[in-house]
Amino acid sequence: MQLFSRYVSPRGLTVFTCELFLIGGSLMMAVALRGQADASPTYLKIGLVTLLYVLCLYYNDFYDLTVVQSSRELIVRLCQAAGTATLLLAIITIAVPGISIGNGTLVLSLFVFLGAILAWRLAFNRFLRSSPLEERILVIGTGTIARAVARQILLQRDFGYRVVGFIDNDPARIGERIVNPGIVGTPADIPRLVVERGIDRIVVGLTDRRGKLPVNELLWAKLSGVAVEDTTTVYERLTGKILIDDLKPSWFIFSDGFRVSRLTRVLKRTIDLGFAFTGFVLAAPLIALTALAIWFETGRPILYRQERVGERGRVFTLFKMRSMHVDAERGTPQWAASDDDRVTRVGRFIRATRLDELPQFWNVLRGDMSFVGPRPERPFFVDQLERAIPFYQQRHVVRPGVTGWAQIKYRYGSSVEDAMEKLRYDLYYVKHLSIALDLTIVFDTVKVTLFSKGAQ
Repeated sequence: MQLFSRYVSPRGLTVFTCELFLIGGSLMMAVALRGQADASPTYLKIGLVTLLYVLCLYYNDFYDLTVVQSSRELIVRLCQAAGTATLLLAIITIAVPGISIGNGTLVLSLFVFLGAILAWRLAFNRFLRSSPLEERILVIGTGTIARAVARQILLQRDFGYRVVGFIDNDPARIGERIVNPGIVGTPADIPRLVVERGIDRIVVGLTDRRGKLPVNELLWAKLSGVAVEDTTTVYERLTGKILIDDLKPSWFIFSDGFRVSRLTRVLKRTIDLGFAFTGFVLAAPLIALTALAIWFETGRPILYRQERVGERGRVFTLFKMRSMHVDAERGTPQWAASDDDRVTRVGRFIRATRLDELPQFWNVLRGDMSFVGPRPERPFFVDQLERAIPFYQQRHVVRPGVTGWAQIKYRYGSSVEDAMEKLRYDLYYVKHLSIALDLTIVFDTVKVTLFSKGAQ
């Protein structure tokens, strides 16, 4: 299912909802046991404390079921998140004493919900591993795309998919291992396999479907209640990106999405202006301190100006706090590297904390950029990437952003391969662009910034 234009697995949503109630219920029980149930003000405090603990769990990737699999990982992340939330709550209580629900109440509820969440999650994981609730998938095709989607299904645990096997036209290949399962039959075997193996979903992964697509067998499966999808749809749901390998222009033309209403554009621009103005005001002290640090280490200039490609290919000047030596960009442009010796000591810090991006609020106010969108690239690299990567120019149909879907999902790009991977995320953003998606990206950007993910 989709929530805020993002695909959310039923398993992940179930875990989040149940643990939200476990935390809130533990706090209410602790308040009741200690005789502090004094009507609505206490319930408001309980709600705020619950949200703080859930937020810390979310920021610690506790609801990513692909990341949190082992019992050890579960316990470590639960304790880390609970410890961080308790520390933050203590600081907030000192600043705003009226929010306190009582130390004794908090300690009691903490022990209760830590035990409850741990027991619930262990039981839930065990149930999922042994339950028949997994969707059994049959993949038609054995080429690169079919294998890529099968590998992703094997890696991804959130959606509960299980690849039963592959279909190939050559009967002699039956039994050959492809990824983990192997080839289990030919197109003529699809009706039999649907019944015998209990197939719930068929994924079509044929590179060239002309004359090869088993239309009658797929029609029978569809009318029998089996979901039939192509690899692009499944890959998009699992990863939050578009599988551009062997993608045809007709997919863009006939696909849902890639539509932005006039109201959405107006609201997006209004939010951009609000965020940029507020950001400038709040970040003014940080900009001043960063400027002083740059000036003390390497002198002037403080700001760095660079041409970038924006909406519809228009070139504009992007502003950043200078993080490299003054003469670092002479000659042919280079990709940034993790151990780039052109970066100063101050530069490494402001890149890791994203302080170098703060002047881009001005680009947002000018209309060169949006607050959320694909990151703008330099014209030199755009020319190279458009020749090397199909559909690269499609990312320029929207304004570039200070932050974006690719920025919260992928590391800093430093090669053509990285640019292709980020394009997959950028095309997903362009397809599903909405105010709700933008707000969730801003929310996740805070997590990326706090943990310095993807910075370079």
